[in-house]
Amino acid sequence: MSETHTLTTYDAILAAITTNSDSHGSDGTAEIHNPATGELVGTYQVQNESDLNDAVAAARAAQPNWEAQGDHARCELLNKFADAIEQAAEPLAKLLSQEQGKPLNGPNARFEVGACAAWLRATASFESPDYTAVDDDITATVHYRPLGVVGAIGPWNWPMMITIWQIAPALRMGNTVVVKPSGYTPLSVSALVAIANTVLPQDVLHIVTGSGGVGAALTTHPDIDKIMFTGSTETGKKIIEASANNVTRLTLELGGNDAAVVLDDVDPEAIAEDLFWGAFINTGQTCAAAKRIYVPDAIYDEVAEALVAVAKRMPMGAGLEENNGLAPLQNKAQFDIVDGLVKAAKDGGGRVLVGGDPDYDAPGFFYPVTIVADIDPDNPLVAQEQFGPAVPLIRYSELDQAIGWANSLDVGLGASVWSADAQKAREVATRLQAGTVWINKHGAVDPRVPFGGIKSSGYGVEFGTEGLKGLAYPQAINT
Repeated sequence: MSETHTLTTYDAILAAITTNSDSHGSDGTAEIHNPATGELVGTYQVQNESDLNDAVAAARAAQPNWEAQGDHARCELLNKFADAIEQAAEPLAKLLSQEQGKPLNGPNARFEVGACAAWLRATASFESPDYTAVDDDITATVHYRPLGVVGAIGPWNWPMMITIWQIAPALRMGNTVVVKPSGYTPLSVSALVAIANTVLPQDVLHIVTGSGGVGAALTTHPDIDKIMFTGSTETGKKIIEASANNVTRLTLELGGNDAAVVLDDVDPEAIAEDLFWGAFINTGQTCAAAKRIYVPDAIYDEVAEALVAVAKRMPMGAGLEENNGLAPLQNKAQFDIVDGLVKAAKDGGGRVLVGGDPDYDAPGFFYPVTIVADIDPDNPLVAQEQFGPAVPLIRYSELDQAIGWANSLDVGLGASVWSADAQKAREVATRLQAGTVWINKHGAVDPRVPFGGIKSSGYGVEFGTEGLKGLAYPQAINT
């Protein structure tokens, strides 16, 4: 175990993750550039399948001793990991902002780093899922045992926070973990793992950075007992296929296209800012963001005007500039997806209320906040996940019509209802097909509340005691 809390400055963290003499099988290094400016942030090791095999073998060898430490000791170490994150919070936020692009302030980089510590502490605080099933003519107790080695494959939009969502419950339940971060954001996740390894025993937590081929090898590795994946539905389907031969357990949080249903009793100005951030948090690059907003005829124009007013006062720019609340898209591929969908909306007769006019010659992957009105419910900007700062407002005349449209797509991660009538909102919520339905907010995940999707948005849940159970198997002992 390394000395605790040694990585507390930006330079120390960057040095620790950009020099790796142990990567004997590495395929060299690759550069990471700031999506706002194009400037070099740092380099990382492009590791390969040989590195992966070494990491998995070391994690498997370490797992019995990690399990033997017991639940209390593991929870204490999760809290120490949280302490170490908090001691390095500002340099971690600075690194995340430069690599991912998100601003320091608002629900962005500093928020994400803080959420990492909060999720660790919450995960350590949950009651053990063990329980007594029968205590009568027989006594039957159920004990949740670790699966072994968990492979954690994370995305580029919330790279640090979602990695914590994966590794915190896995470690709590006595598993060891091998992390494969996105090739777009390897530095942030490498920094997180480096800080964890100032606290955790050796080989409990590994990271392997590299191409998609390394991730594919992780999903088929015979010594990986569970895969946790957050990413696209397309990649999730490939993981399902790859896992079949080894019968590897899976938790998949896949693509979403969350519907927000506004009822006709709301005050448009009162809900506008919360609805805006429900759609545009992380510049729209969030799986559980409101990506299509259904608004009744009676207040359609008022809701549109209120959202546009919020959009016009939200500054967008480089993440390290303290006043910005919105930032560039993380990569060119995502910029092109958003741009193409907005063009499809225009071609289909949609009315652009704000935005829709990116400067293609400017540095960085900046796409302006875009709100499109009077759009057909089957337009590609509605039917496909845009994952960026472009949101359609779909007009409806009857509530049943809006609910039908909301449920019509083969996704079901989140949804929301916006109403001044709490009881009516709850009634509508029960009719929406989604793993989570929020009322008068959107995307407000909580470490205590199970979170997961239905349909093509994945299966399995994270967070809370239910999330712990997903990282273990139940063993019944009968006497």
